[in-house]
Amino acid sequence: MLRVGQRAPEFELRDQNGAVVQLKGLRSQGPVVIFFYPKDDTTGCTKEACRFRDDFARFRQTGAQIVGISSDSAESHQRFAAKYALPYTLLSDPGGRVRKLYGAASFFGLMPGRATFVIDREGMVRHVFSSQTKFEEHVDEAFRGLV
Repeated sequence: MLRVGQRAPEFELRDQNGAVVQLKGLRSQGPVVIFFYPKDDTTGCTKEACRFRDDFARFRQTGAQIVGISSDSAESHQRFAAKYALPYTLLSDPGGRVRKLYGAASFFGLMPGRATFVIDREGMVRHVFSSQTKFEEHVDEAFRGLV
C-alpha cells in the first residue's frame, strides 16, 4: 500500500457519466481525497459514500475534490450516485488496475480492499487510512489528512 510521502500514481479512468478523468486534472484544482471501496449499493459502501456526501460541503471548504473508485461499471456508478444523491465523482476501475497501483487490492484475497488516500496538489500522498469495516471513519480520517 502507498505510504505517506510517496508519489501517488497518475491514472486516467471514466466517471459515472463516461467522461475521462485524470488525477493530474483533479490535483490542479486542489487536494484530492480518493476512497477505494468494494462495490456500489452494498451496506458498508453505501454508509461510506453517504457519509462523504453528508460532509461534502466541509471538504469543499478545504478545496478538496472527493473521488470514489471501484471496479463497478460507469452505469452502475451512475445509478448509485443518483439513488443516494452523491455530489462527487465515482470512477470505474475495471479489473482493479488503479486499485492495485495504490495497494488497496484485496481483503484476505476475497473482496476488493477499502482504503482512503489524501493527495496534495503536487501529487504526494499526505494521509492514508485502510479499514474494511470502519466505513464511516474513512471520512473523518480523510478530513484529518486535509487540515
